[in-house]
Order: sequence, then C-alpha cells, then structure tokens
Amino acid sequence: MASRDPRSVLRGRPSFGLIIGLVVAGICATVSFSFDILNGDPVEFFIALAAAIAPVPLLLAGLLALDRMEPEPRSNLIFAFMWGAGIAVLFAGLLNSLNLIYVENALGDPEGARDYVATFGAPLVEESMKGLVLVGLLRYRRQELDGPTDGIIYASMVGLGFAMSENVSYYLAALTENGPEGLAATVVLRGVLSPLAHPLFTSLIGIAVAYAAQPQNRGARGVWMVILGWIGAMILHGLWNGFASFAGFNGLIVAYLILMALLFVELWVIVRDRKRVVGMIQHYLPPYERTGLITAADIVMLSSLKHRREARKWARQHGGRPGQQAMSDYQLAATELGLLHERAVRGGVSEDDFLTTQRSLADLMAHSRGMFPVPPQQVTVPPPWA
Repeated sequence: MASRDPRSVLRGRPSFGLIIGLVVAGICATVSFSFDILNGDPVEFFIALAAAIAPVPLLLAGLLALDRMEPEPRSNLIFAFMWGAGIAVLFAGLLNSLNLIYVENALGDPEGARDYVATFGAPLVEESMKGLVLVGLLRYRRQELDGPTDGIIYASMVGLGFAMSENVSYYLAALTENGPEGLAATVVLRGVLSPLAHPLFTSLIGIAVAYAAQPQNRGARGVWMVILGWIGAMILHGLWNGFASFAGFNGLIVAYLILMALLFVELWVIVRDRKRVVGMIQHYLPPYERTGLITAADIVMLSSLKHRREARKWARQHGGRPGQQAMSDYQLAATELGLLHERAVRGGVSEDDFLTTQRSLADLMAHSRGMFPVPPQQVTVPPPWA
C-alpha cells in the first residue's frame, strides 16, 4: 500500500534553518543594493539592475538543463543562488573595500591598489564567501551530493547569484562615469562574453565538495580535496582578474581561453557522470522487475533523456497534466532508487535508512505507475520507447 502522500519522499518540507537562511540572504541583498542606490542615481540603479537580471533566466535555464537526469531539490538551489546574491556579495564587498583602503594607504597609488586587490585579494575573499555555502551543503546535505554534476550545479547557482548582484555595481559605475556607452561596453564584457566566469571559478570548489561527500573519501582525503579545489578556484579567479588588470585586452583573451577550456572539461565531466547514473539504473533496477514496479522497457526509457522526454510527452498526450506529473515522479523516484543502492554499497547510508527510503521510493513508483494513462483505443500498443 502506498503512503498517504507518496510524493513526500521527493518534496519534503523546507526546514526552519532554510527559511531563516533565505530571510538573512534577502536582507543582505537588500543592504547591498542599498549601497548601490546611495552611490548613484536611483534611476540609473534600476537600469543597472535590469541589465544585471536580464541574462539570468537564460543562464539558469541552461544550467538546469544539465541537471535533468536527477534534479536537485529546488529549495537547495534557491538557497545557493540567494547565498551568492546576498550574503556572499555583501560580505565580500565589505572585505574588499577594507582591503582596498589598506593597500591604498600602503602603496599610495589608488590605481595600482585596485589592480593588486583585484588580483590577489578579491579571489581569496570572494571564493571563500561563495565556498562557505558548499561546505555547508557537505555538512548538512551530504546526501544530495551524488557526484560531480551536483557539485557543479550548486557551485554555479552560487556563482550566478554572486555575479548578478556584483554586476549591478559594475553597471552602475560604468553608467555614472561613462554614460550609456560605458554601460553597453561593460554589459558586453560581463554579461555577454563572460557570464559564466564566477560559476566556473566556484565550480572547482563544487567538484571537490562532491568528491569529499562520497563515503570512501571521508576524512583527510576529502579535506585535502576541498582545500585543493578552493585553491584552484582562487588561482583561476586571480588569473582572470590579473590578466585583465595587468595585461590589457590580450591578457583578457588568454584568460577567456582558459575559462572556455575549463567549461568544455566540465561539460565532459557532466556527460561522464550522466553515464554513471545510467549505469546505476541499468545495474540496480532490473531485480525490481519481478515486483511489477518496473519493466525492461522502463529501464530503456530511464536510460535516455530523449526517451524520458518522449515518455512525459506520451503521458501528457493521453493523461493530461496528472499523467505527465505521474511520469515525472516515476522517473525521478526510479533514479533516486538507483542512487540509493549505490550509496548503500559505498556505506553512505545505514541499513534502517536504506530500507525506509527504499520503501518510500517504491511506494511512489507504484503510486505513479498506477496513474499512468491507458488510452482505451491503444491498450495493446506499447509506449514509443519500448
């Protein structure tokens, strides 16, 4: 028998800590934006804010498209984004300002001080502030970090939030100092040519945190991996800022090529990780065929994003939105069941927790399967992925 609310195993309720964290992040974002308003004209601020927000939906869509096999909980993603957009930006801005004052007094050269702080100080401060939330995920949401893709997704959410809020300050300064032409040039540089810079910097920490989350990597090995990822993020960030500050346009091209190389490497990592998840599904789910929860055709469907999409389309055509939701729930529950078995094999879940979660996921699969549409005129026709 299915539980009263089978989907609760996927949805869960936002924790009190999450709600408080979102409130704090929202307050920090408001304070950060208030500084921007005080430093410029309110009309110019809203122009800068609109320019900073404009590419975010497209970037989020592209990022979430990489996370379709086993989507992360929305509450965690929202919190990661808000941490970057609020808490990380506010405290990084304050620390960077203090560093700039100190270096200016030491050097007596405001222009040189900005270059040195951007190259050596800002990467340390900003990557540390962004990385803290990833360490928090490792500490309190370790079970959500199933592989490098998860680390990249969470780190990129933090980076996108940070970049959005930071761009408001850059756009406002460009508009105030150089007018529309300055704003246009800055938007092209930061919003068009390098919108993934901050996500790529922090993704090195995300990959390291995901590595440390695996049961076999707990202890010193995981700690050292996180430290190495943190150092890598700061070095990459410093190279980007340093080339832009000291090497001019040619240096910026070199830094851009380095970022693009990292982007393609991470896309390759995501593809490999997706194949790993497919392997888990194909290895751990066939024994459930005798229970009636799954068939060989279902395993074929679950092993391909294309077939999953066809299945949801088929369910929507014949069962409307409830049918599509049932298929989506079935796909996610089956994927989580495969990952649960893998965590158990690696010693990442206790026997009691394994059995409880296994039963909940099986209940959801059975409940969803019972809601699959069966068109009367096509009872004997198999679904298109079979």
